[in-house]
Amino acid sequence: MRSLFALILLCLSPAIFAAPKADLWPDWQPHNAASTVQVDHSRWQQLLDKYLVTQPTQTLFRYRQVSDSDRYELGRYVRDLSQSDPRQLNRREQFAYWVNLYNALTVKLILDNYPVSSITKLGGLFSFGPWDEEVITINGKALTLNDIEHRILRPIWQDPRIHYVVNCASLGCPDLQPQAFTAANAEALLEQSAKRFINSDKGVAVRGNRVRLSSIYDWYGSDFGTRAQLQRHLNRYRDGKPVTLNSVSYDYNWALNEAR
Repeated sequence: MRSLFALILLCLSPAIFAAPKADLWPDWQPHNAASTVQVDHSRWQQLLDKYLVTQPTQTLFRYRQVSDSDRYELGRYVRDLSQSDPRQLNRREQFAYWVNLYNALTVKLILDNYPVSSITKLGGLFSFGPWDEEVITINGKALTLNDIEHRILRPIWQDPRIHYVVNCASLGCPDLQPQAFTAANAEALLEQSAKRFINSDKGVAVRGNRVRLSSIYDWYGSDFGTRAQLQRHLNRYRDGKPVTLNSVSYDYNWALNEAR
């Protein structure tokens, strides 16, 4: 019965993923512009160094190989972040904090439920994935992955490149970056992530006069603007001949981004 519900939800996924809008949670808007605190993301970096596999057009994660001690270190990293107050950080440190936390929580969810063929298999019986599940408590407030992406990152920073750096553990998703985000490297990684995704077939695939785009550009179309604005955005990062968005379709691969 559960598999039947999962199949129904999978068929309805485009409608589900069109729903989340940028809706600011005001409690997380404050920041301390004068703060010089640097958050330690070294545990997350060590996990990426050990288990992330970078291929020409895809990064994959060795979920099966993660040791018990490294699972513990990941949990410790997440706990350490949960025990700090991101509102006391400056904006650049905040951005790195939230992006790394989102990605670390996603990897932890897969590891906690492994083996699993897709992140969409997680969550409650009538859920398409775990994005509305409360996964962490910070400053006494329970947060979901959707809270982090759609109520903190998107409304505060208002940068469409955010969609290229929060990873949903799926083959269709923009790559999990091999570097942990920091205040110093965030802009470079945003640019690198956008370029890599837009020049991959999972981001933009051109076949003659037809263009197949990632469903991200459909689900979050408001972040990229009109079709003309989206076209300019894509061509800013594309190598070779500019793309023309006359005949467009959308696709997304929810299979787990696992290295075999």
